[in-house]
Amino acid sequence: MHSQELRHLISDTPRVMVVDGSKMVRKMIADVLKRELPGVEVIGCASIAEARTALAAGAVHLVTTSLALPDGDGMEIARSVRESAGQAYVPVIVVSGDAQQHLVERRFTEYVTDYFDKALGHEALAAFIRGYVQPEPVVGATVLYVEDSRVVAETTKRMLERHDLKVVHVLKAEDAFALLTAESLGHSTHRFDIVLTDVTLKGELSGRDVVQRIRVDFAYGKRRLPILVMTGDDNRDNQSALLQAGANDLVLKPIEERLLVTKVLFQLRVSTMGEAPALV
Repeated sequence: MHSQELRHLISDTPRVMVVDGSKMVRKMIADVLKRELPGVEVIGCASIAEARTALAAGAVHLVTTSLALPDGDGMEIARSVRESAGQAYVPVIVVSGDAQQHLVERRFTEYVTDYFDKALGHEALAAFIRGYVQPEPVVGATVLYVEDSRVVAETTKRMLERHDLKVVHVLKAEDAFALLTAESLGHSTHRFDIVLTDVTLKGELSGRDVVQRIRVDFAYGKRRLPILVMTGDDNRDNQSALLQAGANDLVLKPIEERLLVTKVLFQLRVSTMGEAPALV
C-alpha cells in the first residue's frame, strides 16, 4: 500500500477489542490475531460493562463483539463505540454463527460496520480484521466493475487501483455478461476475480439481474466469483432481496473508501481459502 490518503487505515500496533462472554473464545481470537498481526494489542472484555470501561480508558482501532453477552445485546457495544468520544469511525464487527441470516433480515443497525460468520474459521477472521487495521493488496486481482456513471466509476476505480487491483469498467450489465462469456470460453485476456456492480443501471437490466444471471446462468458460486452490490436504497426488503439473489455483500452509498476496499479485499481472500475449522 502506498497511498498517503489512506494513512488513517493503517496501524503497525493496532488495538483490537474482543467482546465475548466466553473466556475460551476470547483467548482463541486473541491467539490467532497475535499470530497473524504482529504488534496487535488485544483488549478482551467479557461484558458490555467491561467494554465500556475499556473504551473510556483508551482508543481502539477495531471492535469485535458477539451478539449474546452476559449483560445484554452486542448491539449495545456498537452503540457505545459510536457514542464514545473519538470513536466515531472505529469499525464494529459482529461475530456470529448466524450473521448471514441477521444480514439478510437486516437486524444490524447503523452502529454496526460489518459482520463475520464464525463458520469461516480462524484464518478468515484474522484476514477480515487485518483488512481493516492493516489492509494489504491482493496483487493482480481483477475487478469487473459495472457502473453507468462515468464520473462515479472514475472515482471508485481510483479507490481500487490504489490497492493494486486491476479494474475493468463497463457501463451496462450486457457488457459484463459479454466479458464473462468470453472468459468462460477462453476467448478473453481477463480472469475476473470479483464483480462490483451498482444496483441501478441504465437500460433494461439492473444490478440484481447481474447477480441473478451470474449465479444461475453462469452457475458461479459465491466463492468462485464474489459479487458486491453498491446501493443507496435503504429499503431493507430490497437489500435482503439482493443478498438472497446471491450477492456476497452490500456496500452502502455514499461509498466510504475504507469500507469498500476492506470488503473487496476480504472477499478476494476468502475466495482463495480452503475450508477452515469453524470458530466455536
